Amino acid sequence: MASNAMTTENRLFDNRVNCWSLMTTMKVQDYLDLVESAYLNRGGLNYQRVALTTTSGRRIRARMVNDITQGAILPPVVLGVVVEECEFKKIADQSFDDTENAIVGEWKDCVSIIDGMQRTTALQEATKKKPEVAEGVVRVECWVSSKTDSLIYRMLVLNTGQVPWNLKRQLQVVYAPLVEELKAHVKFERLLNPNTAERRTKGGEFSPESLIEAYLAFGLRKTDIDTQESLAEEFSRLDMAEAIATGKYSHYFYPVVQLLVDLDKAFSRLDQLDADIEESLVSLKFKSGRHIFDSQPARIGFVVACSLAILGRLGSDRSLDESRTALLTIEKGASKLIERLSIMSIDELRVFLGLDVLSERVQGQKRSAIGRYERTFFETAFKVLIEVRFELPTLEVCWRA
Repeated sequence: MASNAMTTENRLFDNRVNCWSLMTTMKVQDYLDLVESAYLNRGGLNYQRVALTTTSGRRIRARMVNDITQGAILPPVVLGVVVEECEFKKIADQSFDDTENAIVGEWKDCVSIIDGMQRTTALQEATKKKPEVAEGVVRVECWVSSKTDSLIYRMLVLNTGQVPWNLKRQLQVVYAPLVEELKAHVKFERLLNPNTAERRTKGGEFSPESLIEAYLAFGLRKTDIDTQESLAEEFSRLDMAEAIATGKYSHYFYPVVQLLVDLDKAFSRLDQLDADIEESLVSLKFKSGRHIFDSQPARIGFVVACSLAILGRLGSDRSLDESRTALLTIEKGASKLIERLSIMSIDELRVFLGLDVLSERVQGQKRSAIGRYERTFFETAFKVLIEVRFELPTLEVCWRA
């Protein structure tokens, strides 16, 4: 082998997705200290795999622990860090040591374990079994970016983790930074805390999990997104990667979520009902305006209807100019409708929303198929709303489509 066949570059810039990749080695104890908070929070990422507890999983980890105590070198663990744009721009002019110091210093709270929960658990157990393991080394690769999209793209296209994840889980591992980006781009009333099982009490409140699913539905442009078959999953992976690569999410997903929030708040003006009317609505599934988007199928249906209108159907994508025009048309129509709703009396709003018709159309379906039916129903309904540019006498037109 030629003497220069192997390089010592430990920091590379990925021009494709605007992301730095840093490869280093750390003392085991330093690594465990760095990821302690992230590990306790399932990798710092919701839906990250926790340490395996199955019989086979424990046996495999026991073997790994034994190998570590005998001096085995593990495959690199992979960490992800999403930092502010101003901090990201500094990296190019920093030394590798300065960037590494930032990761273990001021960026420590931004660190998440993308791939390596099981190895981290094994390292913890090995250090307890044999304390001198803490002085050993572990290889660490760290992806640093200013955008969540970059990490998602890396995971969908380039990541070859030891245990394959399905598409939905791969997106959920960047859950935390994605939600932070949503907070920066969308004016929510409140994001619900998933750890305390908070529930919606008014319009404009959403759970992070529902937004993650909406993110996936937006990219795939379909309401049925539980793609478990391997062939379908591969096509879904490519579809998502294509959408991310062209920057469509950053341009269009956040404005669509803002429209969802604004319409939800406008519909929720009907939350205040008098006692007589409340009694007459007891049997209805949708009793108030807020209840429309209490329903995840309604949220998914709205997002997918917007996605199809803005991006086009898969395999027949709109150009960027066409997509921008479509978004502006939707935003203009929705803005006029929201302004119209704001000056309606409560009685007028009740008539406009047509909750009795909506409830009748949704109720009566077989429980085993109700979720799929509702998603398709709301997608069709909101397609009509978009087609008529939000100009219609009542939403009954949509509910009867």
